[in-house]
Formats: sequence, C-alpha cells, structure tokens
Amino acid sequence: MEHYLGTIIAGTLAGTVARMVMLRLDYRQYPGYPHGYLSHLSLGFIASALGAVAIPAILKPDYTAVTFLALAASQFREIRGIERKTLEHLDENELVKRGSDYIEGIARTFEARNYLTMACALFTSIAYELGKTPAAVIMALLAILFVRTFMAGETIGDICEVVPARIWFKDSILMVENIGFINIGLTEMREKITAEGLAVLIKPKNADARATIHDLGQRQAMAHTVTVLLGTKKDVDLPEFTPLARIDPDSGAVGLYTVPVERDMDALILAVKRTPVLESARSRPLKTEAGRMAAR
Repeated sequence: MEHYLGTIIAGTLAGTVARMVMLRLDYRQYPGYPHGYLSHLSLGFIASALGAVAIPAILKPDYTAVTFLALAASQFREIRGIERKTLEHLDENELVKRGSDYIEGIARTFEARNYLTMACALFTSIAYELGKTPAAVIMALLAILFVRTFMAGETIGDICEVVPARIWFKDSILMVENIGFINIGLTEMREKITAEGLAVLIKPKNADARATIHDLGQRQAMAHTVTVLLGTKKDVDLPEFTPLARIDPDSGAVGLYTVPVERDMDALILAVKRTPVLESARSRPLKTEAGRMAAR
C-alpha cells in the first residue's frame, strides 16, 4: 500500500479542498458557526479519504475495501436527515420561516456535496496513477471548478423579471398593483405600510417559470430571503408586517410585499433575484404536449 501513498494523499487533499470551496459562506448558508464548519469539513475529509482509497484498493487488488463506499453512502444519507431535523428546529423560532421545501433542498445539498467530494478525490487519484503530480493537479482544478459550477444552480433572476410595484389600499385591502393581499383594519397600520413598505412584481419569462414561482414553497423561500437580507419590522404581535407573496391569477405574475428595516428597492429586487430555485418547485410544463400547445 506504500506504493499508493501519493495517490491517496493527492485524492484526499483534492477532495478536502473541494469541500472547503463548497462550504463558502453566503446570505443563506447553513451552518454559520465554527462547530458546523468543523463537522462538515471532517465529513468532507472522510469522504475524500474513502474516494482516494478506492483506486489503490482496486489495483492491489483488495475488492472488499470498496464496500466502505457503500457504507459511506448510507452515512451520508443520515447526514441529510440530521440537517433536516436541525433546520426544522431552528425554523420554529424564525419570524419568517424558511419553509419545509427550502429546508429539504438544503438537506439534499449537504448530502450531495459529500458525494461530489468523494468523486473529486476518486478522479484525482485516477489522474495521479496515470500521470503523477501534474495530471493530479490538473484533474483537481477541473474537479473543483466543476463542483463550484454544479452547486450554483438557478436563481429567480434567471427565470423571472423582477420590477418595482406600487403599494396601495382598496378600502382596507392591501394591494400590490392589482393583486389583493390582506385586510388591514387599523388606519395607522395602513399609513405606516404606505410610507415604509416596499413591493415588487415577479414576472415569469415562460410557462415553466410561472409554474415554479406559483409553488408555495418557492414563494416562502423568496419571502425568507428578503427578510434575511433586508430585515423586517414584523414581530410576534405584528402580523400585518409579515412579508407575503401572492399570485396575480390573470397574468401569472407574483407580487411580493414587505416592510423592511432597510428600505432599499434595488436591494429588494436583488434579494428576490438571488433566491435559489428550489428542486421541489421546478416544473417543466413546456416539455409536455399540453404545455407546448398552450404556449403557441
């Protein structure tokens, strides 16, 4: 096995670096604390080591060692469940919740990142065996570039146009353009919302995008992202200030309303655009025969 020491080191190092790249912090990142980083980096190192050892085990040959890959896969599925439960508990105390769809998407992402880490280590090990250090370095760089691209995913800005919208009241009904939201009974609340509230209209670019933003989980994710980035004046006893997203049944657009701490329309538009498209909300009606006929 000493003959394969360089192979194992190269693969493990490449996989661990790839996991570090995938752990970068952004506005919706979880975990956000040092113990979370340590946990996921440790799991990334283990996944890297398993991926790196697979090739030497096959070449030796020692095929029983490959069974550890199956064991690792079962452990990574457990990670998905742990992340889901953790986020569900955290969500109970959020003023504007992520929602179950968003949580499930994050949990799936963390499971998938361990598989990507293992694959990066595996291919780097193969490259080291074929071309030693230069080949391993090139393969590692290509693999890290791939995982960065793969994990980026679509955002609302890719599938929709987001434009400012007007807030007004029809009697006591809060309106965003021609979309009715909620009944605001108190005059002082209506005045505060008119003065401090912001709203945008999210216009889908096609039928696929329309079906995606009509999903309740996707709309909840947009409201949560807006709250994280701009803050909210909502409190436990102020339901009128809850960020909401409602559908215009005539145009298929979605209106989003919020009373933010930072009253910045450009930031609100950017926050909505940067909301990730959830896997559970993805829909492709244009790929069906009925959808193609409706789009004509």
